[in-house]
Amino acid sequence: MTDPESYTYAQAGVSIEAGNALVRAIGPLARSTRRPGANADLGGFGGVFDLKATGYKDPLLVAANDGVGTKLKLAIESGRHEGVGIDLVAMCANDLIVQGAEPLFFLDYYASGKLIPEVAESVIASIAEGCRQAGCALIGGETAEMPGMYAEGDYDLAGFCVGAVERENLLDGSAIQPGDAILGLASTGIHSNGFSLVRRLAADKGWKLDRPALFDQEVILIDALMAPTRIYVKSLLPLVQSGAIHGLAHITGGGLLENIPRVLPANCHAAVDADAWALPRLMAFLQAQGNIEPEEMARTFNCGIGMVAAVANEKVTMVTDSLQAAGETVFSIGTVVEGTRGCTVTGRDETWSARAAWSATHHA
Repeated sequence: MTDPESYTYAQAGVSIEAGNALVRAIGPLARSTRRPGANADLGGFGGVFDLKATGYKDPLLVAANDGVGTKLKLAIESGRHEGVGIDLVAMCANDLIVQGAEPLFFLDYYASGKLIPEVAESVIASIAEGCRQAGCALIGGETAEMPGMYAEGDYDLAGFCVGAVERENLLDGSAIQPGDAILGLASTGIHSNGFSLVRRLAADKGWKLDRPALFDQEVILIDALMAPTRIYVKSLLPLVQSGAIHGLAHITGGGLLENIPRVLPANCHAAVDADAWALPRLMAFLQAQGNIEPEEMARTFNCGIGMVAAVANEKVTMVTDSLQAAGETVFSIGTVVEGTRGCTVTGRDETWSARAAWSATHHA
């Protein structure tokens, strides 16, 4: 009689050793993100953060979590993993700064069917880079190997970020009033929204992702598509803390049309002029490839504006100068007017390839 087979976790498809090796590899990456309040090493059951060490007197904590969306699928298909961690941090950290909060610490969740150490390490190195850009500490995370849950080569990412803001500095949009100027901060590309449409176009139109882009021969198309999301935290934080900004909107899914109204009081409407900045060539390429109507562009892509600020007219010059000195490209893109909470984007004939003057409106 033969002995019954002795099962192991490795036989079931989970490599404890690969996981341990990854933890050892990412230790230095996490340490590179240390900041006041975060000094512990990885490896405990939870990440520890000392809020008192940050110097806040009467802080409110603000939390955000997000993913990267189907941009992750494009990263997997193209083998370009080195930017998606920045996207992950940006999606969370930019959502904190719009409420006035300084991102303090970040945790990530990385899950795959089979752990491929070099891919995981590339992604987590990218998360650490995003944390450095946002000024927050990577204090923990979870790397899950789950055979049968994901197709071969696939992985999923989620991020969790906590920030703090002095109670009196919380940005809730209540300071916004009719007459405020609307400033737009340039995006670095598609950021991390609209990729289900991008991937559909790539498949239907047979794009050659590894060739120079039709709209810019200096750039490989996949590099243009995968450009990481800009993290606006460090340029905005001093202005937010000084009270110079009335409200901020992070332009993600829903585009300009749907995100700006999220921060407006009930009696305010955002009037945005699409002629106030040039539609980036990448966005114009997407629009032309998909024959996309201007209204659909305004609610799907950021159209070149990744962050919007509402500012009192007398502070526009100071705020613009400060942001430009911090490396941002700033456009004056509209005005807050009295009316139902919402946003209207208007363009002239030929703006965003329109055949006639156009207007797109969303009421919150």
